[in-house]
Amino acid sequence: MKKILLLLSLLLLLPFYSAFAQTQVEIDGVIVPRTIDFQNKTLTLNGVGGRSKMWVEVYIQALYLSRLSQDAKYIIESDTEMAIRIHITSSLVSSGKLTRNFNSGFEKSTGENLNSLRPKIEAFKNMLSDQIVKDDVFNLVYNPIDTSVWVYKNEVLKGKIAGIDFKKALFGIWLSDKPVDETLKNNLLGIY
Repeated sequence: MKKILLLLSLLLLLPFYSAFAQTQVEIDGVIVPRTIDFQNKTLTLNGVGGRSKMWVEVYIQALYLSRLSQDAKYIIESDTEMAIRIHITSSLVSSGKLTRNFNSGFEKSTGENLNSLRPKIEAFKNMLSDQIVKDDVFNLVYNPIDTSVWVYKNEVLKGKIAGIDFKKALFGIWLSDKPVDETLKNNLLGIY
């Protein structure tokens, strides 16, 4: 009788577990939602991967799009809602190290246009200047209505950076022809 009750309980709970499992994915111990909501729009997980430095995983990153794509140039150029989610996984990450990495990424992404974007990049880095600890989550969401990137830290809006030029440079850090990490680029594009 106990076995029958246990089996019946499992059968009843299985649909709830399956529904829960489909709403998120786990990568290296980090739970990543399959969708995020922004301004009454649902963005869907396009791809996810980890970023390592010196053999230490420093963050898990996810790319969310309003229309899934494996075309990096299309994503960079697109004037549609999209987001990057960065989950810090190492206590070795500080705001100083993160902003230095962004400097390097912007240099690769923008090339000759770096100087024209410098004020926006500095404003962006100022939004990251608070202390960063393991399990902090940053959402960098592009909103085509006001053509700005909304910067969230742990669900709190830190500010906005205006301009599709900044959005292209930001997403280009990971998706351009010279990404900071080729494997991460492929993971974000869903190419495994």
